[in-house]
Amino acid sequence: MPTKELFASVDLGGTKISSAIGTRDGEILYENRVPTESHQGPAAVLERVAVLIRDLEAHVGMKPLALGMGVPGLADCLEGVTKFLPNLATQWRDVPVAAILSTSIGCPVFLLNDARMAALGEYTFGRGKSTETMVLFTIGTGIGGGVVIDGKLRLGPLGAAGELGHQTVQRNGSLCGCGNRGCLETLASGPALVAEGVRLVLSGLAPILFEIVSGNVAAITPKEMGDAARAGETSVHEAIVTAATWLGIGVANVVTAIHPELVVLAGSVARLDELLLEPVRDTVRKSVRMFPVDAVRIETSDLGERSGLLGGIALAAGKVGREGFDTKLQVPV
Repeated sequence: MPTKELFASVDLGGTKISSAIGTRDGEILYENRVPTESHQGPAAVLERVAVLIRDLEAHVGMKPLALGMGVPGLADCLEGVTKFLPNLATQWRDVPVAAILSTSIGCPVFLLNDARMAALGEYTFGRGKSTETMVLFTIGTGIGGGVVIDGKLRLGPLGAAGELGHQTVQRNGSLCGCGNRGCLETLASGPALVAEGVRLVLSGLAPILFEIVSGNVAAITPKEMGDAARAGETSVHEAIVTAATWLGIGVANVVTAIHPELVVLAGSVARLDELLLEPVRDTVRKSVRMFPVDAVRIETSDLGERSGLLGGIALAAGKVGREGFDTKLQVPV
């Protein structure tokens, strides 16, 4: 049985809920996940979260001191209330998540946007450990992010600071889910990249990709497009470079604004690795002219899907804290 202090983490997503329990130094002792089934409504989903936490407790034989929970949208982090989760049924407006869960599981609950939580995890336990100023882009179904400046995760008055995917990079561009046009998310997210892959296959311009997915365009993901590009599919490689160039423009904007030591790319699209990294780096070098950027590291996450879960542990541990505790885990109250 563990004798150390333990902290729980939950990463609430549109399709699945991931959970973990671990120590304040980032050692995960046990993790589990279940489908979200958000159509059942907030009360049912939160009960599923509570069941997950009890399962974690049962496996380690100890209750967590606190729970850090990432949510896919806006939340009042001070009050622990969700304000707008666009991809969950009912959009979870004004749901007192922290109060409901803390009563159910018997420990304090702290909320954070899921992308900001991933940034906290990467900063605390991943590539950001040796930095003071870091930016994280999460590139998947959408593009989110988080910004750490001078050792502090910046949240802003609504917890919305770091919505890097919703910077305008193409004036009068495609309509974005946020209501704006030309957001970075419309040009470099997973769906944006896959849409181009589908077009290429249906136009007969990507025979290798067609073969990889056996002609089923519904099976195309960034991974299959990466496989096709590495197998010599020029058209698919060009599509990836185009998306990466748009992403590079977004990264360059942030680099110009805050000059971070490190930019981390995470999420399913980031798993394209060098296919994505090289054009992003090249675009940043060409776009940032005010100062040298050779010292700005642009890397993919080394935590993978665990960045959010580890961020939840960092959030919970930082809120509970203790005298002499590593200040890198201290997050805004």
